[in-house]
Parts: sequence; C-alpha cells; structure tokens
Amino acid sequence: MSRCELAAQVEEIIKDFVRHYPDNSLKDPSNERAWDEPIVGFSSGADELYEFYKDHIGPFHWTPHEIFSLTFPDVSGVSPKDLAVICWILPQTEATKADNRKERIYPSERWVRARVFGEEANESLRRHVVEALSAQGYKAVAPVLSPFWSRETSPRFGRASRWSERHAAYVSGLGTFGLCDGLITPLGKAMRVGSVVALMDLPPTPRPYSDHRQYCLFFSDGTCGKCMGRCPVGAITKEGHDKEKCYQHVHVAAAAYAKAKFGIDGLGCGLCQTGVPCESHIPTAEDV
Repeated sequence: MSRCELAAQVEEIIKDFVRHYPDNSLKDPSNERAWDEPIVGFSSGADELYEFYKDHIGPFHWTPHEIFSLTFPDVSGVSPKDLAVICWILPQTEATKADNRKERIYPSERWVRARVFGEEANESLRRHVVEALSAQGYKAVAPVLSPFWSRETSPRFGRASRWSERHAAYVSGLGTFGLCDGLITPLGKAMRVGSVVALMDLPPTPRPYSDHRQYCLFFSDGTCGKCMGRCPVGAITKEGHDKEKCYQHVHVAAAAYAKAKFGIDGLGCGLCQTGVPCESHIPTAEDV
C-alpha cells in the first residue's frame, strides 16, 4: 500500500466514525449529531516545529517521539522521522453554532452538550483510531488520553499542557491561530481537535500558510477583532487572550450556569468562536 493510500485509509477511519458511530451524539432527546464532517491532516514526527514548541512553550511539552517512547518503552530503534501525527477537526453543527451565536453571556445548551458529550465522542474517536491502527499492526497513542499527560504552567504563556492538539493541528496544515487563541481552520474556529501519534509512514499535509496567525484578520490586515466584543468577561483584547479570566468564566461561572440551567455537569462558552467572521471558514476582509 502506498503512503497516499494509507493516508486515505486513516482519513476514512476517522470520517466513518463521525458519520456512523452512535457515540457522535449530543445525548439529547433526538440524539442529535455532535459533529459534522471532519477534515484530517498529517505531520511528521520529525517536523522541526515540535522541537520549537518544547523551546517556546516549555520543556514539559512533548515531541511526538517523547510520548511514543513513554508509551512503548520496549520498542527500540524508532526515530522521530518514523512517526506520524494524525490530526482531525470536528466542526460544530450549524444548529449548535446558530444557538450559540444568539448568546451574550453564557453558552447555549447545544454548545454545552457538544463540549461535554461531543468531547466524550472525541475521546471515543481517539481510542477508535488507536484500536483500528493497532489491529493493522501499527503502534499508536492518543497523547491527551495518556496517563502521562498533565496540565502544566508555561513560563511564557501560563496555562498549558504536555501536548496541545491545536498546535499539532497547526503543524499538520489544518489552521492558524486567532486573537482569542482559537485555531482558525478551513471549517472555521467553532470546532474541536483530536490527535494520535503512530509508528507509520504518512505523507505530511502541506501547510498553506507561512505565519501562525495568517488566517486571523486582526493580525493579517488590522481589521475585525470581533471576538473581543463577543467575550462576556473582557478576556480578549488587542493584547491577546487572558487565560485566567477565560478560565474563571468557562470553568466556574459557565459551569455553574450549565448545571443550574440545563442540569449538565460540564463547562463551555465558545462565544468567541461564534458570531465572528471566522466561525465557519477562513475569513476574508469582505466578511467584516
């Protein structure tokens, strides 16, 4: 099987799960789908950006080779170039985006369900990809599901973790970052990301951008900034994203709201991901 055929097979494993598996659900009375059709990208474990993240974010941030070696300590002779990083973007449905677009302080019920039960589906998808590849003889690991994964504090950026799926998606050609730190993808910013590191030879997806903020209108041409007005607690300014303000709203205030209003133990917000030009596509100046 050629590298391209293998890549198409991996992509189909992911898309088939989203299309057909019952886990892709908001777990509401109508069993509504949590995610629309995904897009998939690949990068090499030897891509220099993974070493750059370790230097830039913090020494705790894994390279693909580090998490693979932690997971499979008995497998020797594996170099970074032998590994592939598989990433996918799970876009919110139009119904979920439309509901959240109307909100001004707290997330809609659909958005909360996508954040809680949709992310559970994403976890199932990560496991499914690992199991499907393992069944074909490929060793694979989903870094964020690893018992070694943990949240960390970056000296430069504050809240961080040992593996950022958004950053892996950037390396894999799937999008660039916006003013609010969200990843702007061809399917927009209203989405979730998943990733798996595997011992297999896959062709890296070309990166159609040269700057990590290229798709954000605020940085690319000085316009937009609509996510600033969408944030109910002023956590997004021209200086960027205040992670602490955001955390307190999402994990404390919005979580309490979701419990009281919808009876759901979870969290969410996503207002900066909806009602903005980059909600569902890569924006242009005409979108502002």
